[in-house]
Amino acid sequence: MNNGRNLWDSLKLPRARRSGSRPHMIYLAIGFPPAAKSCAYRMRETANQFAAAGWDVTAVTIIDEAWEREYGLDHTLAAGVDSRVRVVKLPLVRDDLETDIRAFSETRALAHKDYLAQLRKRNLKVFPEPVFGGWRPALEKALVQIHRDKPADLLVTTCAPYVNLAATWKLWETHQVPYVVDFRDGWSVDVINNGEAFPKESVSGQWEIKLLTNAIAIWNVNEPISRWYRERYPELAHKMRVVRNGYDASSIPAQARPVAPDRPLTFGYLGALNLPVPLLDAVLQGWRTARAEDPALKDARFEVRGHIGAAWARGDNAHAELLKAAAADGVVVGGSVPKAEVIDLYARWDAVVLMVTGGRYMTSGKVYEYMATGLPVVSAHEADHDASTVLSTYPLWTGAVGLDPAELAGAFRRAATFALNATEADREKARAEAKQYAREAQLIPAVQEVTELVHGTGGRTGTPPVSPAGAARVLAREGRS
Repeated sequence: MNNGRNLWDSLKLPRARRSGSRPHMIYLAIGFPPAAKSCAYRMRETANQFAAAGWDVTAVTIIDEAWEREYGLDHTLAAGVDSRVRVVKLPLVRDDLETDIRAFSETRALAHKDYLAQLRKRNLKVFPEPVFGGWRPALEKALVQIHRDKPADLLVTTCAPYVNLAATWKLWETHQVPYVVDFRDGWSVDVINNGEAFPKESVSGQWEIKLLTNAIAIWNVNEPISRWYRERYPELAHKMRVVRNGYDASSIPAQARPVAPDRPLTFGYLGALNLPVPLLDAVLQGWRTARAEDPALKDARFEVRGHIGAAWARGDNAHAELLKAAAADGVVVGGSVPKAEVIDLYARWDAVVLMVTGGRYMTSGKVYEYMATGLPVVSAHEADHDASTVLSTYPLWTGAVGLDPAELAGAFRRAATFALNATEADREKARAEAKQYAREAQLIPAVQEVTELVHGTGGRTGTPPVSPAGAARVLAREGRS
């Protein structure tokens, strides 16, 4: 792992200069394209919207080799990055994902668990994050160097990893660069187990409060997480913003097509299969039962697309074994899909399956994309889940029934009925319900507000973000147009 020494020299990048009068924003976004990660979609749109709003944007991520160790690369994602965005890739990798045994130490080769324990203990001494804490010195040095090369007017940092916050604080301490924290899923809230991840008095808690106190805005992906932070830090409630993940219109077919009467139904799942094994097992059991009992599903297919495991466990894990065993039930595994080809995938599916972990604090960005397709949606998650809130007005939703296989079988049957009987008007009504969640619609107001805050042109920190048109009306009313 590069510890930050000679970091800037190793990048070998041309020195950047301000483009005329455009302000400069550093975007600390570990996971930026071409990383094949779901967070890359939000990161790409954030950078693009700041560029469109008049900023010079420097996006900071890590080298491609690091992503090849994890989920891989999707160069079609990078193709959609605004040409005005400058991307800096730091030479940082996760040592624990190394698969070349020739690079293993004796301890790692003979006692892997001891090696991991020692590595995480070292990382925690640097920053309270066991996997990424050791990156702190390199990230801090990189941001300071970028700022010295081209002074920044704003830093937007998106988490995870949370060690990004250390570098954010370093730039604030040394150069007072204003910053936005895009927490996405939050830090002190445990979105999987629905509770506190760590107390305020802990080392992590102390980092969190000082970072949030000095931030100009704090973004989260849904209202439950934002409410958690408003209640945890009521004195900072005015800074909290809900900036949902949304969907990319380029991934959605122009029309929701009706089911062809001469072919079996095809259900689909798209996403990384990093779910709890019992969740996947329950879904496959429900599918098997529904397919056996419902004539409409007799020859139906269930196509599973996405990464099955990461790093050394990619494609060779308990999830893969379950899916292999389900082949006799019409379950087809097709691997990952480049972002540019997602539209073709949805065009041939008749219904989609939303498998997601967590509960009331979890939404999953995939829910917005699924809604935008106008296809029936089968929910495979806890009933008390924020995805249920988002889907509650979607007319082709089968409802949240929890993870009981028998209940899931009923959901599959209802989805088949929707797929076979929904009219064109039904499908268009479903698609219309999703339009509010277009990724641009979520990010444009947030970017506009931050731009106003930094430029001193009337950002309103006591109210939620508004649309561009709404912002103009507010400014006019207050005499600041």
